[in-house]
Amino acid sequence: HVQLVESGGGSVRPGESLRLSCAATLEANKNYCMAWFRQGSGTQRDGLATIGSTGITRYSDSVKGRFTISKDNTKNNMYLQMDALKPEDSDTYYCAAALVGSRFNECPLDRWYFTYWGQGTQVTVS
Repeated sequence: HVQLVESGGGSVRPGESLRLSCAATLEANKNYCMAWFRQGSGTQRDGLATIGSTGITRYSDSVKGRFTISKDNTKNNMYLQMDALKPEDSDTYYCAAALVGSRFNECPLDRWYFTYWGQGTQVTVS
């Protein structure tokens, strides 16, 4: 049973930082792509960053250089360090996971690729 729980959202001023956490309960001895997405009201869910089983990361152009995805394999936790936040970063942020067949699988920034989702955490920058 896969479960994802986000935390760490809140309200900050432009230029400040936040660190989101995703506590993941995953099936043992399986490989997963994990990712962060965000979605505003009335908009589609956009991929921000992915991280594979080997730790390879991928970022969207909108956050590259400002956001950093990481994970702690011992705790099955994933993080999103967000620096230099802008008002347009205000959204609901979601943690996602996809079971993959190989630890070398590439992880696309595509919401349709991911099967498991957290409930979301709100980030407001103003």
